[in-house]
Amino acid sequence: MNRTPGGELPEAKWWHRRDKVGIQCDLCPHRCVLAPNKTGLCGVRQSSAQGDALLSLNFGLAASMNLDPVEKKPLYHWHPGTRIFSVGTVGCNLRCPFCQNWELARWESSAELFPVRAEELPGMAEKCRTRAVAFTYNEPLVWYEFLLEASTLLREKDYEVVLVTNGTINAEPLKELLPAISAANVDLKAFSQEAYGKLGGFLEPVMDTIKTMKEKGVHVELTHLLVPGINTERPDFERMVDWIGDLDENTPFHLTRYFPRWKYFEPATSTDLLEEYATLASKRLNFVYQGNVHTPGVTRCPGCGHDIVVREGYNIVHNELDLLGKCRTCGRDNGFVVG
Repeated sequence: MNRTPGGELPEAKWWHRRDKVGIQCDLCPHRCVLAPNKTGLCGVRQSSAQGDALLSLNFGLAASMNLDPVEKKPLYHWHPGTRIFSVGTVGCNLRCPFCQNWELARWESSAELFPVRAEELPGMAEKCRTRAVAFTYNEPLVWYEFLLEASTLLREKDYEVVLVTNGTINAEPLKELLPAISAANVDLKAFSQEAYGKLGGFLEPVMDTIKTMKEKGVHVELTHLLVPGINTERPDFERMVDWIGDLDENTPFHLTRYFPRWKYFEPATSTDLLEEYATLASKRLNFVYQGNVHTPGVTRCPGCGHDIVVREGYNIVHNELDLLGKCRTCGRDNGFVVG
């Protein structure tokens, strides 16, 4: 599916008519109800002028393309030390006041867009000498129709597909998408509905997304941006860590330092608090990493205690994984995907 020569917008998936009200979008838990010519919270799904269809405003339009280290996503246990072709557009279905990419999330006029076709992506990745493509920078799930078409095509051509996502999507659209997805970093932003409400979102659907991805064999890593005034309540953090541990104690957990941005100006997360919470998380999870600090990203094998991967920034400076991704010293499988 591509934009027509006349520029007509393609019809979106996952919606239904609401009698006397308009169109209801069924892609994410917001379930926006739209009168003719109105867009949803994401800013990129719009009811038609006649109110008889839902249209994708960002289909086939990209805002950024880059070749990135896979560690930047961040993915630490998935093809470590490799590069990944990354592409993003505009739109987001949350409203985090500290958003780092708010120009893309809110589709500001400064976000210049250019056309891209799904069938072009494999060639672009090949020119970059990578067999993996990440959908990132904005929230990729609101690019759903293009994402589904592109990821299906990429997998058919033996490219691996990564999502960097907030996980805010309904169950059925997610299940349609997941057969084409190899790995994901999901931003688990908080662990109470009160905190998620401050960000314009919902906790339970994100938990369901994480569980479903794990059940379907997607490699999952989690990011948690520690934001003063939003999600630093210790009981909530402890419950979150316990939930992740019950799900899979080997899930890589990226605990990241917040800095003021966009509309939120609380002081940056203290490094002492970050260290305290990283230590707390490490009592329940095997692989805890600190982000947005200068601390090296060290993977220590729980089996033998050896440092098996050491990262400085996005660069791997020490690697003791065997060809199967297991610890070279004791042979423990620490959940690395290699090859």
